[in-house]
Amino acid sequence: MITFLICLALLITAYFTYGKFLERIIGVRNNTEVPSKVSYDGVDYIPLPRWKIFLIQLLNIAGLGPIFGAILGAAYGPVAFLWITLGGIFMGAMHDFLSGYMSLKNNGCSLHQLANLYLGKNTKLMMSLFTGLLMIMVGAVFMSQPAVLINNLIHYENPFFTTVAIDNSAGIYTNGLLIILACIFVYYIVATILPIDKIIGNLYPVFGILLLIMAFGMLYAIFFEGYGANIPELTTLQNMNASNLPIFPMLFTTIACGALSGFHATQSPLMARCISNEKQARGIFYGAMISESIIALVWAAIGMAFWGSVQGLNGAIAQYNGSAALLVTTIANSTLGKTLAALVTLGIIACAITSGDTAFRSARLIFSDLLKISQTKSMNRIIVALPVFILSLIIILLLPFQTMWSYFAWLNQTLAVFTLWTITSWLHNNNRLMNISAIPAIFMTFVCSSYIFISPLMFGMRNRVLGLILGAVLTLIIMMMFIYKIRMDNKSRNLSLRAGMTIALKNAREAYLMK
Repeated sequence: MITFLICLALLITAYFTYGKFLERIIGVRNNTEVPSKVSYDGVDYIPLPRWKIFLIQLLNIAGLGPIFGAILGAAYGPVAFLWITLGGIFMGAMHDFLSGYMSLKNNGCSLHQLANLYLGKNTKLMMSLFTGLLMIMVGAVFMSQPAVLINNLIHYENPFFTTVAIDNSAGIYTNGLLIILACIFVYYIVATILPIDKIIGNLYPVFGILLLIMAFGMLYAIFFEGYGANIPELTTLQNMNASNLPIFPMLFTTIACGALSGFHATQSPLMARCISNEKQARGIFYGAMISESIIALVWAAIGMAFWGSVQGLNGAIAQYNGSAALLVTTIANSTLGKTLAALVTLGIIACAITSGDTAFRSARLIFSDLLKISQTKSMNRIIVALPVFILSLIIILLLPFQTMWSYFAWLNQTLAVFTLWTITSWLHNNNRLMNISAIPAIFMTFVCSSYIFISPLMFGMRNRVLGLILGAVLTLIIMMMFIYKIRMDNKSRNLSLRAGMTIALKNAREAYLMK
């Protein structure tokens, strides 16, 4: 358990050290000119209390990632602790903080709008497509798995609810499960269309309490029920995954939301539009991500410890056919009392549903921006949101969970790559230290590029060394494109500066002659 405790201490310490360092680097200051006041509209731009914004941000970004992803990633062994901790501190929390602050400084701009400002129109279009597709996948994942968890909590007595309605490659859907899906579907529509303070601003603090109960419940099991003794130490970087998938790049996509997630940058603008002071940014963005990394660390630890070893966890994953929902339900029911276990499961459900509805809200804003459809009228919001809902429902009924999760994970980290390069360009334009985001950008570009060639869901190359070489080549190409853009920006800036100086000298000369 020593490795677990050290990682936990590092995450907490990072908020007060590296978080403060980033705050100084980007020049956060007290500033009353914030989007919630300048662009108040009563729908998306609304000042909210700091504690509410933090809880909403945490719930928006948490979802199933730091729970399901952490348990599945723990199958690789204690090396998962390393990625969650270092990734959370130097990549994930930095990514969330700086992308959120960029949005705050640009009147609450969405992620694809920021890409347009700092990487150009072509990147904006590509990022919009990636973001829109990711939001649809997020909506599908965070609609299906809460339904499964709710279905597991309810004991049906009427045979109608247990009758199988659909049985295909995506899984078995009973009448009861379809009814639960329909209820979540309706909730998402209502939550996405109503102003942000009507449901999200009022219900999320309650869900936040459930989230905290969930985390503390698992910590209780680790410290007071003896499971801490089963947590393995980080003594080797050996791959312990039973499926023999390589640690690089698979671990870095399997555990996304607990270490680094592009999805977070799509959520941060929602809260950037509700902040009332720049000084709140570190606590809300960096703090929420550190909190999520702690949640992921706890679930990775309990995942390894509950079944006695990493090998035991791999056996359980095989037994449950990769269903993280069943793994989580088994852990909660066995480690906690019936009532507390139900609250933990409700906390997990809340994580998923709250991320799902904000994902759909983000999708609505993205597509409305692209289509230039005003969102002040309810009917316009319905027109934009409804096709997204329907497509997500189709994905749920056609794709199995593991396939959905794998594609979601890669899209998620690829979007993080776009965001990291956008942050790097922003830092360059503002003469700030670029390395804090450039190094993570290069690393994650290599991860996502290699995944394309190595993952069984894509090219699935058996020669993994060749796959890594091709990933490195693609990474180098992307780096060269970015360097070229930076040089062009510098050239354009110098030309503008020279033109400005020429005009100033001309005006000064004319003023002198007039005298």
